[in-house]
Formats: sequence, structure tokens, C-alpha cells
Amino acid sequence: MARRAEPVGAAVGIGAAAVVAALILGALLAVFLRAEAGAGLGPADWAAVRFTVLQAALSAGVSVTLAVPVARALARRRFPGRRWLIALMGAPFILPVIVAVLGLLTVFGRGGWVSHLLGWAGLPPLQIYGLHGVVLAHVFFNLPLAVRLILQGWQEIPAERFRLAAQLGAGPREVRRLLEYPMLARVAPGALAVIFAICLTSFAVALTLGGGPKATTVELAIYQAFRFDFDLGRAAMLSVIQIVLTCAAALVAVRAARRDSPGGGLDRPIRRWDATGRGARVWDTGLIGLAALFLLLPLAAVVLRGAAGVVDLPGVVWLAALISVLVAAISTGLLLVLALPMAAAVAVGRRAGMEIAGLLGLAASPLVIGTGLFIVINPVADPFALALPVTALVNAVMALPFALRILVPRAVQVVERYGRLGASLDLRGWNFARIVLLPRMRAQIGFAAGLGAALSMGDLGVIALFADPEHATLPLQIYRLMGSYRMEAAAGAALLLLALSMGAFWALDRGGRWHAEA
Repeated sequence: MARRAEPVGAAVGIGAAAVVAALILGALLAVFLRAEAGAGLGPADWAAVRFTVLQAALSAGVSVTLAVPVARALARRRFPGRRWLIALMGAPFILPVIVAVLGLLTVFGRGGWVSHLLGWAGLPPLQIYGLHGVVLAHVFFNLPLAVRLILQGWQEIPAERFRLAAQLGAGPREVRRLLEYPMLARVAPGALAVIFAICLTSFAVALTLGGGPKATTVELAIYQAFRFDFDLGRAAMLSVIQIVLTCAAALVAVRAARRDSPGGGLDRPIRRWDATGRGARVWDTGLIGLAALFLLLPLAAVVLRGAAGVVDLPGVVWLAALISVLVAAISTGLLLVLALPMAAAVAVGRRAGMEIAGLLGLAASPLVIGTGLFIVINPVADPFALALPVTALVNAVMALPFALRILVPRAVQVVERYGRLGASLDLRGWNFARIVLLPRMRAQIGFAAGLGAALSMGDLGVIALFADPEHATLPLQIYRLMGSYRMEAAAGAALLLLALSMGAFWALDRGGRWHAEA
């Protein structure tokens, strides 16, 4: 669309993208400059690097290996509640990490449900702390993601190919060799690389389940160098290593995601004649049931255990809940202030710069950005006094890539459909946005706001660097309760956090869809 016919200006969006780029690149530059003054890394730091790569590789490998048969079972079966089960696969993404960890401890911990069953059988209890605990938590979070990615690959195989295989008399072995294995060769490496990149930036999981110096990730080492040793040079050098690892993994993920299309079809429902046997049905049902149990048991544990502790929560928990709601509200507001003009700028053709700025939030971890902001703020102000605003700002930037993925397609659609009509009626700028664009994006705005609020509510990242004992968010307060072995109070606080996170997501998403135009 020609610039003179643009219904909304791109200047505000370009300015928002420039602010995001300046924030992230400025923090990273401060880290790089400070790293030059570092005295070097010790054996413990290099051990953290090795452990980070090891746990990420194991977590990604186990997640994808388990996801393949579960995705195959979901692709082959139709049953009541299937759509809801697949939708449930997205719940761990917005589930607060500390809540999930507490649920996993209740189920798989030394005093958990599984250990009690093993005790009745005369077997020793499970040991969840250490490498295996970190991998278990990462599999809980990333197995649903891997299933969704690989299931999409199965659904992309045209139904006509399965029909042709049945007409030619191909059995299950031939279907696997000719149709399924080639698809997995295209899809699985990308899923593996994406999950590996996600697990590289593990902080809260390693903080709660690491179990000691032998199970320390780079993110956790940055936190320890910053919080306990106040060695900014060492924290900066570890941040540089973290950036290199994350960027390398992201590059591999992007390259692995470039795959050839399996070809087009007539969009007919897929029927699997190779999976009609009784044995195949029992196998698929068992796999789907086990996967659902693995996802639902920790959530049920949080609800059941937290119900007893929520009535006697100490006052500090309620104060932390209030702080978390305040931080989430500020973060959500900042997110929309940045994301909406950037989405509008993309809709009128300023795509490249907006996408680069949006992806910067995935290039560096929150702790790396937090370290850089501390280095920048420290000479002119007390960073600990600005803990809550900095946390809200970083949470907004971290959620920005996801918000743009939600907002941009709808913004482009609205501008393409109504842009010329608005220009002919002299509706431009804020008037077009107020009368045409924003009302037709209410559903997407609500979804993005709900996602941003839930992610901010459950974040245990930058606040762990800056917080003081009097100003803790709810995730940090839960971690402190767990550290002091007040597990009943921690369980009640976790249930409260779960309710606040899911409630914020539901309320904002529902509010956006209420009376929203299709």
C-alpha cells in the first residue's frame, strides 16, 4: 500500500521497536563491556556450561522421543474430548514454573505419591533432585510442545496418501517406512532444536531441583555470581557464554525448521486403515492415557495439597500476591503499548524492522538482560529500589514476540480489508485505529494480554536478582517458603498463584472475545 494511503502511521510502531531494540541491545552491550574486565571463569563455571548443554540435550531428546508415539496415537485416534486434550497441551506454557515444580515434588518427590507406592512394594523412594529432576521438569514442560509440533507434521500428510497406501495393500510397516519416517525426518530435528534452545535458559527449574553445585546451569551461575558474590565481571562473562549458546541453538532451530512440504491434498479427513487392529487401539489408548496422566497429576497435586494450606497463608504471601498482580498489570500494559503500534506498523508494510525487534526478546535470557540493566542503572540509581518496574519491563519485552505472533496476522487482515475504505472516508491515524482497527482486534488483544499477564504472574527471573526481603513477588515468596521447609504454606501459595495466573489469562482472553467481531 502506498504511503499516502496508509490508514495508520508507522512512526509510533517504529519508535516502539527502537525502544525495545535500545533496551535489549543496550543491556547486552553493557554486559559485553563489563565482561572484558572479568578475571576469568573457574572450574565451577565451566562445569555449569557443561551441565547446561547436557541437561538441555537430555531434556530435548527425552521430550521428542516420548512425543513421537504420543503424537502418532493422537493422529490415529478420534475420541470424545480429543480437542480438549490437545488444547490442554498448551497449559504448561502459561503454568508458573514454581507451581509445576511443587506439583512434581508432590508426585515424584521423596515423600511424594510415587515414592509411597514404591514404599508399599518394598522399594526405595525416588530422588528427584539433581540432573534427573531437572530433566523430568523440562520433559513435563516440553513434552506437550513436542507433541503439538510433531502432531502438526502428521496432520500435514495428505489423506490421499493413506488412502493410496490402503488401496495398494500397504501394511503398518510400509506406512511407517514410506510416509511416517520421512515426515519425522523433516519435523523432529526442528522440534529437537527448539526444545534444546528453550532448556538452555533454564533458571527456576535448576534453582529448585538442581540439588547442588553439580546441577548448576549457566543461568543459575549468573544468578549466584550476581546475588551472592556480587561479581559483575564474572556474571557478565557467563552472560556472554549464555548468549552464544542461545544464539547458536536458535540458529540451528531456524535452519532445522526449513523443511520441504509433503505436498497438497483435498483437505479430506484422515482415515488410518493401518491402525484398525485391536492391538493398535489398545497401544494408542494407553499412550494417550499415560501422557494425560503425566500432565494432569502434578496439577491435581497442587490443587489437592494447596487446598489445605491456602486458608492459613501468612500475610507475606498475600502481600506478595498483591505485588505480583501489580507487576503483571504494569507488564501487560507495557506489552500492549509496545505490541499494538508495532503490529500496526507491520500491517502497513514495515515488517522487517518490527520482526527483528520482536525476535530480540528471544535472543537473550531475562537474567542476561537483568544483569545488563543493573550495570546500566547502578551508577545513577539504586537498582534494588527499581526492582518491580524493571521486572515488569523485562517481562513485557520477554512476552513481546508471542504477542506479535498473535496480533500481526489480524492487523494485516483488517488493514487489507478496510484500509482503502478508511482512506476514502478520511479515516487515518488514531481515528482509524479507534473506530476500525482496535475494535476488530479485541479478541487478539485479549488473548495477547492474557498470555502476557499469565507469563508475568508466574515469572521467577529478574525479580530474583533485584528483590529485597520486603518486596517479593508470589513465585519468589513460594521459593522462599520451600527453602525454609514450610511446604504447607508453599502449597497454598502455589494454588493461589495458579488461580491468579489462570484467572488473569481467562479474564483477559474472555474480555477480549466478549462482543468481539469475527
